[in-house]
Amino acid sequence: MNAQELNAKTPDQLRDELVALKKEAFNLRFQQATGQLENTARMRAVRRDVARIKTVLNQKAAEAAAN
Repeated sequence: MNAQELNAKTPDQLRDELVALKKEAFNLRFQQATGQLENTARMRAVRRDVARIKTVLNQKAAEAAAN
């Protein structure tokens, strides 16, 4: 997922994506705690995707407030 793909989405789509990623992060934390997590790099990727989505949402909100 890159910033161009995110900029093309509506804020509602971004919020839905954010909820899904937060659920995935929650599940990954549980897998890590129980020793079942195989792909530890996925945690980092999910965390960064969440940050990307939040950044784009804030940019869109600032843009809307400026207009």
